[in-house]
Amino acid sequence: MSKIKTICITGADRGLGFELTENFLKRGYKVFAGKYLAEWKELDNLAEQYGDRIVPIQMDVSSDDSIKRVGEVISQHTDQLDMLINNAGVLLERDVTVYDELNFNHMMKELDVNAVGPLRMTKALVKLIMNSDSKLIINISSEAGQIEQQERKGWYGYCMSKAALNIQSNILHNHLKKEGGRVLVIYPGWMQTYMNGGELDTTAELTPKQAAAYIAETIVRLGAEAVGDRPLFVDNKGERMAW
Repeated sequence: MSKIKTICITGADRGLGFELTENFLKRGYKVFAGKYLAEWKELDNLAEQYGDRIVPIQMDVSSDDSIKRVGEVISQHTDQLDMLINNAGVLLERDVTVYDELNFNHMMKELDVNAVGPLRMTKALVKLIMNSDSKLIINISSEAGQIEQQERKGWYGYCMSKAALNIQSNILHNHLKKEGGRVLVIYPGWMQTYMNGGELDTTAELTPKQAAAYIAETIVRLGAEAVGDRPLFVDNKGERMAW
């Protein structure tokens, strides 16, 4: 009998992270789901349905102590982790320009959560990941992190954080590929999110469920391919994007 596959997903309380959690539960995975927002109870509802195949864990990707505890908790459940999806992210300012009052504390928070947070998670779980057959790390990024294609005149903190996440992904892939590890960088598309002020932006093209369905298919398909020399930066359907 094959061993159940395991996955850790950050920012799983709501939105894309929650939908990815439910999607991979339906695929038969055991999911370690990152909880951050105490008022959101949807993960508890999934636990009632899927039992011990979902393990909600309090998870603050901007806290060294929190992520160290996450690593310890997951290690108590399994000696290998097939996938890590670094999904948690924040967007604190959008349209302010260099002529406006820039909140540099917000920028540092965006960098900490969006770029350093995934590295914290990877550091805490890399031994479990590299002990699996998949050896797969997925970083949810954005076209906002592209360099040459960038046309925004604001969004400083968010764009810089996603560009930093992209280069972090490159460095990590360079190191792990010799051991069979890989990093996938995925842009989920123009998706409805709660990131801007905590309210759901319903003007976007994709619902979180739709984006999660595309992303899960892309992860499963590309994760089965041979490890490439460079990491892949793709959209939700697996089409390559420029860095």
